[in-house]
Amino acid sequence: MIELANIRKSFRVSRRGAGMKAALGALFRREYETIHALDGVSFRVEDGEMVGYIGPNGAGKSSTIKIMSGILTPDSGECRINGRTPWQQRREHVKEIGVVFGQRSQLWWDVPVIDSFELIRDIYEVEESAYRKNLGRLTEQLELSKILRTPTRQLSLGQRMRCEIAASLLHSPKILFLDEPTIGLDAVSKIAVREFIRRLNREEGATVLLTTHDMQDIEALTERIILIGKGRILLDGPLSALRSRRGSQRTLTVRYAGSLPQPCPGLRVCEKREDRAVLEVDTAALPVSEAIAWLSGRVELNDLSIDSQSIDSLVAELYREYAI
Repeated sequence: MIELANIRKSFRVSRRGAGMKAALGALFRREYETIHALDGVSFRVEDGEMVGYIGPNGAGKSSTIKIMSGILTPDSGECRINGRTPWQQRREHVKEIGVVFGQRSQLWWDVPVIDSFELIRDIYEVEESAYRKNLGRLTEQLELSKILRTPTRQLSLGQRMRCEIAASLLHSPKILFLDEPTIGLDAVSKIAVREFIRRLNREEGATVLLTTHDMQDIEALTERIILIGKGRILLDGPLSALRSRRGSQRTLTVRYAGSLPQPCPGLRVCEKREDRAVLEVDTAALPVSEAIAWLSGRVELNDLSIDSQSIDSLVAELYREYAI
């Protein structure tokens, strides 16, 4: 179980203007600014949950992950993970967690991947039988057999990320922190990583906390989201509740012949070309059937499709609502 209560973390950063004059002046008098990365963050994640931890750049997501991993010590507040305080009991704590930072590597750059795995085994003091069992399972499920003897620097980004995930799971952690695990991956690699994470949660009951800007990852993997902005928790609840709360909008994509008139109340034109238009329907004001009837009475419809509001637009609306 993960429990955070009123966690606060600030950083003091130096500021100076551009140019030689400003650089020389900073040698004698520096200006500093205090950044409040986390400002009273509290939440709880039960065993076996998969939670999406989302927010814009600089919101405090990575700082939270680093505190829960024991890398950072907060200024104040409490964090208990499986009964331990991460930064006080780091040795015992890290044996039960796995961490993947999409923009940081735990693999040694110039040696084959299998050598990195062997070093990680020794660092975590994993028994040989357990290590061989985990290595075989991860190699099969993540399709690593052809790249284990390849130096990390020669791997593609998708191959490296699969190896990073495997490296984080060699010691059988109960909790997995994923910070941008699919950043820069192609569609095939993303699907493979998502499927593996789902299987890990389903078959082994692993608790997963996922931070990402790819809302497709959130939609595919999680049922609950926590929104953080400017260091504060702004929203915490099921993804389905967010959809129902903002689910009154539908998107109509139509191909037509004729001249598209000014839309009626409840209908808004988002995109318009010579013979194609994308319209947004507010179903609270105008049922979809009436919107279609209104359109068909004014133009000749050659094709029509109806879509719900995408997860990306839902989250973008949240960002606008909370001004983050």
